[in-house]
Amino acid sequence: MTADLTSQVLDALAESDGSLLSNVVFPSVVSTTVKSALDRLASREMVVYRIIEQEKAILTPEAEGIAAEGSHEAKVFEAVRDAVEGLKIADLPSRVGKKSAEVGQGKAFKEGWIKKDKDQKDLLRAATESIKDTIREQLQIIQKTGTYHDLRVIADLRKRKLVTMQKDISFEFKKGPKFAKKFVKEETDLTADMLASGAWKNVKFKPYNFKSLGAPPESGALHPLNKVRHEFRQIFFEMGFEEMPTNRFVETGFWNFDALFVPQQHPARDLQDTFYISDPSTGDPPRTNPSEEATAQPLPPNTSSSPSSKSAEASTSDQQSSYDTYFRSVATVHSLGAHGSIGYRYPFNPRESLRLVLRTHTTATSTQMLYRLAANPRPARYFSIDRVFRNESVDATHLAEFHQVEGVIADFGLTLGGLIGFMEVFFGKMGIQGLRFKPAYNPYTEPSLEVFGWHKGLGKWVEIGNSGMFRPEMLEPMGLPKSMRVYGWGLSLERPTMIKYGVRNIRELLGHKVDLGFVESNPAVRLEKD
Repeated sequence: MTADLTSQVLDALAESDGSLLSNVVFPSVVSTTVKSALDRLASREMVVYRIIEQEKAILTPEAEGIAAEGSHEAKVFEAVRDAVEGLKIADLPSRVGKKSAEVGQGKAFKEGWIKKDKDQKDLLRAATESIKDTIREQLQIIQKTGTYHDLRVIADLRKRKLVTMQKDISFEFKKGPKFAKKFVKEETDLTADMLASGAWKNVKFKPYNFKSLGAPPESGALHPLNKVRHEFRQIFFEMGFEEMPTNRFVETGFWNFDALFVPQQHPARDLQDTFYISDPSTGDPPRTNPSEEATAQPLPPNTSSSPSSKSAEASTSDQQSSYDTYFRSVATVHSLGAHGSIGYRYPFNPRESLRLVLRTHTTATSTQMLYRLAANPRPARYFSIDRVFRNESVDATHLAEFHQVEGVIADFGLTLGGLIGFMEVFFGKMGIQGLRFKPAYNPYTEPSLEVFGWHKGLGKWVEIGNSGMFRPEMLEPMGLPKSMRVYGWGLSLERPTMIKYGVRNIRELLGHKVDLGFVESNPAVRLEKD
């Protein structure tokens, strides 16, 4: 078909000295076929063409019926006018059809074409001798031209579902610098037969196109969240942080809540805020985990050099005893108070502490790392970036799962002023300057601060993180020294990613609605570091 159309294009241009329109010369040929023929000729500079894109109004099947037979309201008027003695409302569907009776009766009343009889309210009479069926005339014009001079009419017809818009592609083409009436086939290969017969002397070979682009290779692509995550990790590593292992999505209530001094009656532990595991519903009390201990903080010197298996078993037993003591200490600080605190004064329920949950924050991992740090207290910096889960209603800015960026600093003599100063440095490395801090409440930090930054695009202050200093009720049951202080702060990974990539709906960034084309084509991200 393309070869035949190529000859037709040349024949049409041979009889014309100006430009031609494809939708006029070849009205029944699809645009892709026309483009193939024009591309073939344009590659030899035989034609020059440009693409014309415009929206064309197309009648729906209902509108085609109106254009042919008249509008619903016009049908109603004609039926009422033809009934000399008037037409009962109940008889209208049988005269004009159910659809026309339902839609057209109200519109005919609105136009003042029909009225009810004064004496018999169920009887319709004509209110005028003749009418002008404007809708039919408009649809007939659109049917012929594909458009209408008053765009408000198009908009109204689209609301009534009588017209749909369709992109129409056509081409304007004219003779090129190397135009010829005949398209000569160009050979692409020099064959042995051509050489033997000498035919190569008379054929025309297709020239090499060194500017043509090859097919893009198939390749994987990093998700935008992974790109921003990489930038965050680089910032943490530059500042001397160590990454925490966060591969455990399911935690017990002890590590997720109790160890953080979150009371067992706290609203965050309700079913409407937290996902609880149904099978199994409970886990073990805090205990040693060989696979985690191997990659976690080293033990104190007096327990890390045990050449004999007997000594190793004793060390494991001591560690488990330490976990048991820690569990009892946490229960005590909740129910009775300790370390200068009166606690929450409620009966601590060990069963509630062992319920399994999808972790609601990565602070559960931070708590375990701080507990291991208590075996050998020293300055330390930890961070994590991983997925957490909340039983929240899904909307444009909230998901039931998201990524939390968390940092923890443990050292001696830390102060609130130092936390504020560090926040300014940390967020400054992301290009966020001039922070504001607002007092807040967290069960496991005191004091607590919400961090706000100025969003240039939105023109307002937006919350970008939460921070605070971990409470003694959380740290001292672990065995950490009283003089050791711990900073903690966190923010979501999704919010800065949405800002950087201009994503307004979080469901377009994470979940089944993500456009894979967006993932494959999005650029690399560079946070505006100081």
